[in-house]
Amino acid sequence: MTLTTEDANKVLADNFAPWVRDLGLTVTETGDRHAVLRMPWSDRLAREGGAISGQALMAAADTATVIAVSAARGGYGPMTTVQQSTTFQRPVTDADVLITARVTKLGRRLAFADITLTVEGAAEPVAHAGTVYAFPG
Repeated sequence: MTLTTEDANKVLADNFAPWVRDLGLTVTETGDRHAVLRMPWSDRLAREGGAISGQALMAAADTATVIAVSAARGGYGPMTTVQQSTTFQRPVTDADVLITARVTKLGRRLAFADITLTVEGAAEPVAHAGTVYAFPG
């Protein structure tokens, strides 16, 4: 079963805390082992100095991983973040962020993903993350 962008946006609406939904994330693309989400610019996400906060970028990367893992598994199911490492490379000011999450290994109990965050149209990433997710059972 393929997870469509419509299905993935429903996963976002139905399974995340209100503060995560406040990020304004939308799924723009899904594939067998990846997902691309858009986080629109918002002054509410900016910290002093006008750049999007690292916390918002980390939450977006974590959320994109859930969608990518759901796409790889053919649908949403319970999962837990067990590790996330994020490197911030440049600030984002007054621009939407595209979050591309790719599942690099999908096992029975664990999934590993690589996440790149970019400003639309830019070649250089603003941040990079790696995540590990566990499945119950």
